[in-house]
Amino acid sequence: MSSAITDFGQLALSTPILRALEEAGYETPSPIQAAGIPVILEGHDLLGQAQTGTGKTAAFALPLLERLELSNKQAQVLVLTPTRELAIQVAEAFQAYARHLPGLHVLPIYGGQSMAIQLKQLRRGVHVVIGTPGRIMDHLRRQTLDLSALRSLVLDEADEMLRMGFLEDVEWILEHTPPQRQVALFSATMPDAIRKVARRHLHQPREIKIESRTSTVAAIKQKYWQVGGLHKLDALTRILEVEDFDAAIVFVRTKTASVELAEKLEARGFASAALNGDMSQALRERTIEQLKNGRHDIVVATDVVARGLDVKRITHVFNYDIPYDTEAYVHRIGRTGRAGREGTAILFVSTRETRMLRAIERATRQPIERMRLPSRDDISNRRVERFKQQILDTLENETLDFFHPIIEQLQREHAVDASHIAAALAFQLQKERPLQLLEQHPPRESRPEPRREKSLGATAAPRLRRHPEIEMVRYRIEVGRKHEVAVKDIVGAIANEAEIEARYIGHIKLYHDHSTVDLPDGMPEETFQHLRKVRVRQHPLRISRAGEYTRKKHHKHGKAMLSQHG
Repeated sequence: MSSAITDFGQLALSTPILRALEEAGYETPSPIQAAGIPVILEGHDLLGQAQTGTGKTAAFALPLLERLELSNKQAQVLVLTPTRELAIQVAEAFQAYARHLPGLHVLPIYGGQSMAIQLKQLRRGVHVVIGTPGRIMDHLRRQTLDLSALRSLVLDEADEMLRMGFLEDVEWILEHTPPQRQVALFSATMPDAIRKVARRHLHQPREIKIESRTSTVAAIKQKYWQVGGLHKLDALTRILEVEDFDAAIVFVRTKTASVELAEKLEARGFASAALNGDMSQALRERTIEQLKNGRHDIVVATDVVARGLDVKRITHVFNYDIPYDTEAYVHRIGRTGRAGREGTAILFVSTRETRMLRAIERATRQPIERMRLPSRDDISNRRVERFKQQILDTLENETLDFFHPIIEQLQREHAVDASHIAAALAFQLQKERPLQLLEQHPPRESRPEPRREKSLGATAAPRLRRHPEIEMVRYRIEVGRKHEVAVKDIVGAIANEAEIEARYIGHIKLYHDHSTVDLPDGMPEETFQHLRKVRVRQHPLRISRAGEYTRKKHHKHGKAMLSQHG
């Protein structure tokens, strides 16, 4: 049956979920999704053998979301994962698929996270809990996690849990769940110990085995950059500056991201355009034609519209957002290195996405080389090379008779050497895009200050080492000395939740009821919104750009004055 399924619309999924899949760039179900979704939707237990990177998270998350009763705020789905990183990743996937299901609550639970935060969210009510065995057991023993309404339980990467010694814990948890719950067990391999668990706890399971398909892409040089500190946009523009590319396609997950990133690249001097499913067919075709004829050098695209795209100029593919499965990755990088030509694929990977990186290496049967981000000197040198070539091309191809007398006249009238005139002209020509990238000095307020009396109201914290290559923006956070917050608390919260290395977090200054912190420019909107909710000492950061708070306060004050005099 699954072999005939070529579209998610054939899988009896509801409109809100299909809409979320379309926005995420999903087009065709992977084999594990096509086979597994109908089984779970029908309520059967499932024993699935599938590797990481085959799309198995969607294979269980999509049908389980369909079976939820949103009006009941008790835990109805429990997913057990071997690691904290996988728990977070699965929770994010559930939230992405459920973006059009209002009122749905998903909670990742793992060791190392504040128990108080978890207890508060559990009291508020959650529909889906994803967690590591140890912390789930803690909550069950404390009776802070109620599984009496549990409908479905997923054991994800069961063989990894066996390897880490969690299998007894998993069985203990299974014994503390209602007898009539549905169980889906996924494992890359099926050792005897896993099969024993399946025999004891699964009821007449349907078995699905997905053979891992590998693809050799020898003509494509694959590299990755570990996301951290520098914002992805800054990293992408640096790489584009030094890579010798003819045309490139940059892959993102959403239509909105394709438009936003294309606009930002255009603003930074790259001939860019978006390519997504919201565009009419005529506009998409025109954009591709402009890429072919050199009007555009970069297209920022979602997976759906880039399938089958064949443009000979494409020498580079950037996976700005990592794909959800290995097949999507292979399709993406296949846009370059065609017909025996060489190509380059560059992948951006965050710390929590390294599992997918390893799965991609297995699928492509090639190691993916870690790349060094170009330095300011690399960029300056590259700009100088291009500048010199531009001048040589002009000397070779343009008629300059009109300009020679002007230069000679300048020399005679002002006794100026021709080399100085050439340098001045070069300076004028490169002003919009300087050849020499000067080191940015930190703003005055972020330099070490003289000791001040406490009556000034601010505590100047020791400034962390500032990376000279990163533009910084000052933010205000609504935690301060009265909340018993220390600089290390703020650094820890931001480093963990925003995945910004501590060394890239700039000057922090503590005040009585708030603080300021300098962070790298270009923070993604989703990271910013997430940080607003992050708590330090049980108080939300409620982060905002420094200055916005004052403007809002003045605006409210003005409205109050008007109402008093109205």
